[in-house]
Amino acid sequence: MSLSDFQQQSEAFYQWLQQSFAAHEVTELVHTRAEYVDLVLKKIWCQQHLDEHQIALMAVGGYGRGELHPYSDIDILILTQKNLSQELQDYIGAFITQLWDIRLDIGHSVRSVKECIKLASKDITIATNLLESRLICGNQALADELWPQLWVKNFWPSEKFFIAKRNEQFKRHQQYKGAAYTLEPNLKANPGALRDIQNISWVAMRHFHADSLYELVQHDYLTLNEFYELMECQDYLWRMRFALHLIAGRSENRLLFDYQGDVARLMGFGEDGKKAIERMMKRFFRVINYVSELNEMLLQHFQQAILNHDVKQPDVDIDKDFMMVGNLIQAKNYRAFVRPEMMLKIFLVIADNPQIKGIHSDTIRLLRNSRRRLISELIDYAECRRLFMALMRHPRGLGRAFNLMYRHEMLGHYLPEWQNIVGQMQFDLFHAYSVDEHSYRLIKNLYRFSLPEHNHEFPLCSKIVQRIRKPELLYIAGIFHDIAKGRGGSHSELGAVDAINFGEMHGLTKHDTKMISWLVKYHLLMSVTAQRRDISDPNVIREFGKIVRDEAHLDYLYCLTVADMRATNESLWNSWKGNLLEELYYATKSALRRGLEKPVEYRAQIKENQQQALMLLNQDEISKDLIKPVWKQFKPDYFLRYSPQQIRWHSKAIFTHDRSSPLVLVSPKPYRGGTEVFIYTKDKENIFATIVAVLGGKKLSIHDAKILTSKDGYTLNTFVVLDSKGHALKDDYHMQDIKDSLTHYLQSKEPVLIVPQPIPLKFRQFNIPTQVSFMPYNNAKMTSMELVALDRPGLLAEIGKVFQEQGLSIHSAKITTFGERAEDMFLISTKDNHALSEQQQMELEQKLCLINKPLAKIKTAAY
Repeated sequence: MSLSDFQQQSEAFYQWLQQSFAAHEVTELVHTRAEYVDLVLKKIWCQQHLDEHQIALMAVGGYGRGELHPYSDIDILILTQKNLSQELQDYIGAFITQLWDIRLDIGHSVRSVKECIKLASKDITIATNLLESRLICGNQALADELWPQLWVKNFWPSEKFFIAKRNEQFKRHQQYKGAAYTLEPNLKANPGALRDIQNISWVAMRHFHADSLYELVQHDYLTLNEFYELMECQDYLWRMRFALHLIAGRSENRLLFDYQGDVARLMGFGEDGKKAIERMMKRFFRVINYVSELNEMLLQHFQQAILNHDVKQPDVDIDKDFMMVGNLIQAKNYRAFVRPEMMLKIFLVIADNPQIKGIHSDTIRLLRNSRRRLISELIDYAECRRLFMALMRHPRGLGRAFNLMYRHEMLGHYLPEWQNIVGQMQFDLFHAYSVDEHSYRLIKNLYRFSLPEHNHEFPLCSKIVQRIRKPELLYIAGIFHDIAKGRGGSHSELGAVDAINFGEMHGLTKHDTKMISWLVKYHLLMSVTAQRRDISDPNVIREFGKIVRDEAHLDYLYCLTVADMRATNESLWNSWKGNLLEELYYATKSALRRGLEKPVEYRAQIKENQQQALMLLNQDEISKDLIKPVWKQFKPDYFLRYSPQQIRWHSKAIFTHDRSSPLVLVSPKPYRGGTEVFIYTKDKENIFATIVAVLGGKKLSIHDAKILTSKDGYTLNTFVVLDSKGHALKDDYHMQDIKDSLTHYLQSKEPVLIVPQPIPLKFRQFNIPTQVSFMPYNNAKMTSMELVALDRPGLLAEIGKVFQEQGLSIHSAKITTFGERAEDMFLISTKDNHALSEQQQMELEQKLCLINKPLAKIKTAAY
């Protein structure tokens, strides 16, 4: 056969796989592809005359098991004698090259039997691959020489093999931070995914010489029902992975947003976009939870059987229902969970006994079987409600006990509303987890604030949680804050109603019930205010304070907000956000103590800021008389919007600066967790667009902007920036480069060329139409505008360009990005300092809505 013959045959086979997916069992397709590859390899092996030599072609790894998904790696071992002639080396090279030429993704090694054993004895991965090896063609004697040596006692004894595979799994799970419910899961490596099933198989194979998982039923490690359940889970994961390969057209194990709609359609979940994906993913999350439970249960069984500790710790009685076996809790009899309340009591017992580290495998089995026999939710039983509240109030209740309760699905069997959010997708790049996983992580963050050993992480949160009398109100608010997602309507409003029903059903006081409901209703208020409003504006603080009402609500809301933002996506949290929230907390606390009805005396505040700044400038030997000519040109707003320390920093630099060139300052110390870039220069066209274009070109994200103009026509612009990792700048060279670049472009007569940047590939499946909203502002001469759009490089510069073209002035900007979504606030006016008319607003909206349209050339996914 020629190369083109093989390629045509391969193409025909892949078309058959595509056409057969809906009608055939995935197990058949996976094995059929392995058989097809066997035939191809045998044919090419003979064509390259390798059948004339005393060597063997072996399949290893997944291919050795006879399992190949459409684009899975094909791992082969060419088993040889000690020395290879040059002729044979050439034949082997030609064989591998031809496999690559026909587009097979080959992973190969050429080794002698002795080399295989030597390498495998040091590397658990090589050892595992060899244990699954099978002969495809070639010298049978070499394979017969290898296999017995893999099963001798001193080659990876069962104990050593088990410990290595268990540790390997633990490290892999840690890479995912223990989270199974990520929104773009890895179908192979994710906790509860295919690798966890394979791990069970490998341990069983090594210890029992088992050829299949069914043999675990014969050895009494699995019940027949559990075996069928495990096989059903494997079948679903295989089907999902098979479909993903077909859609991606390559070996891809990450179920990225780009592929989810097409994979759901191919798997038969429908073509209704998000709904189809939700159905597919909810089932996926149930499957990986089942696999995780069975994996934990079986590895416990294996540990007891394989490690077989000589010194057995005596069982310790806890009460009439439970005992401790080692550091695990075990039910004393198989009817332990006949009474529904016992399914909650076990977790209260765990909270009472910190030496308990987990649940015994026999008890996990009892718990699994009992929860499936429930005829109603546990919340319907009065004793269960009492136990649940006891757990919420227990000082260790939200520790290991809550972890295990969540992992073993008991939270969903207690609260029917929670069951609705299990595996609930969130279709954005801002959230990293499903709704239930996010809520669980929020609650764990709140509990972490209660532990003194973590005081250094979030000192203010720790101080608040450790002093409040009823932290359980926070925990319950955490449970309900997103519990209504996916129902339609406002999840905050609907969740607040659920919280009231919960409080009444559990006998909470009216005050406590209202507190929980209020926290659920307003759980987004503080993050939105801090990130999208100017919190240096007393009016913003007063509006926020009116909703918060008192310090108790403020304390609870602040802790809930920090825990919520941290649990959304750890990689997006930064010190800038932390500092904004803390500043808003203290400003509101001060306003509440002063009295919200007492307005801030602006003149008094201006005078106070000036006096404090003068005291600081005196230390720099700059007197009031010297600085007065500089300050004379500043409008009152300047002294309101900057602190005395900032005024000193600016004034000192301006005083000594040659005004013929731009002044650019970069703060050596972080401001609110970011870096301040201050620009003082003669006002001219395109200044805002120029500055944001230069900063964007330096891979900096802009989070805040203050734009002021002096009486003599100079701009005083401040931008708060973070680097690509969300940190303040530390590198002096980087800071100087920013200064030099800004100075150069601000001096240049030619404006910075603002070229529309393409939408990043990972954003293109999101359909976010640009939306512009105008809101009233307390200053009648200005207009507040909100813009929501698909984020991309250069977006802010293009917005600035539109403002310039429309003849508008920007007074401040709050730049907020939520994953793929930009939500920016601007305070703008006309050049002659008037608010925008309705006609001007309409024209601006039309221009801004055109920004992203020419760039969306790639069709977006269904959702």
